[in-house]
Amino acid sequence: MLGSTFPNETRMPPNDGANLLDPVAPLFQAADIAFANLEGPLIDKGVSSKCGNSGNCFAFKMPIRYGKHLKNAGLDVLSIANNHANDFGEAGRLSTRKTLDEVGIKHAGGDRQTFATTYLTVQGKNIAFLGFAHNNIAPNVNELDAARQLVLEANKRADLVVVSFHGGAEGAGKTRVPNGTEIFYGEARGNLPRFAKTVIDAGADLVLGHGPHVLRGMEVYKDRLIAYSLGNFATYGWFQLAGATAETMVLEVKMDADGKFLGGKIHPFVLVGRGMLAKDKSNSAISTLRRLSKLDFPTSMPKIETDGAILPK
Repeated sequence: MLGSTFPNETRMPPNDGANLLDPVAPLFQAADIAFANLEGPLIDKGVSSKCGNSGNCFAFKMPIRYGKHLKNAGLDVLSIANNHANDFGEAGRLSTRKTLDEVGIKHAGGDRQTFATTYLTVQGKNIAFLGFAHNNIAPNVNELDAARQLVLEANKRADLVVVSFHGGAEGAGKTRVPNGTEIFYGEARGNLPRFAKTVIDAGADLVLGHGPHVLRGMEVYKDRLIAYSLGNFATYGWFQLAGATAETMVLEVKMDADGKFLGGKIHPFVLVGRGMLAKDKSNSAISTLRRLSKLDFPTSMPKIETDGAILPK
């Protein structure tokens, strides 16, 4: 979320956001595919469908011109399945898809059917990305039969299938992955271990989670990696970022031609000030991922080295 013009311009980043992703752009540009979750719409005008004109409400609105920042950083595909995608209603969702199409970035999870899945061809392989969230616009993490069917259909067309989900409770105290349905503000936000294993059973090769605003542990299931939360990332202007909510990373994942997890790396970063990305010389994200993975997935976690290397156990 690269800053927001709602409710006013005070939440906009320096240099109009052009440099927000500079610290991570080399990693994105070197990857075969670079993926992220786009938290909120790209739209220039309109009234928030959930906030009206009230500034005492969490709604995000990135300018359309910020689409080029995402493209210039090297991003190839974005999930637009999350609880802020509809902050400016259908107009915001349409504007987001149009903007990403124009800059050449693929998008997944835009609605429950038509834009649930997107496909990329990389090194001769057809790769599907599916986006899930905990609302009724995107495919829903609570609807396991529908999730299974979407993955089965994608698997018929693609060589590799990547599932992204926005789920789980939020905040610094929500770093653990419970073995049950998470409820936050009275809303079911998924039984995430069950969801992740359901989609892998149906043919998914990699599962990437986000939503809690903190890092969560990782595990390997049927030779496939599950990352339960990638944390905050480039989140400018709205939040007080410190400790667990300021700790972040770029997750590098390597798979073979059949989708088996071969290894990867945690590249640790930290959000400073109002949300500027910087390399984290303390490597706190690495130690956090090791600790949380050991707590929640002691028998199924990948091996995480002190330098951030990730290996199948």
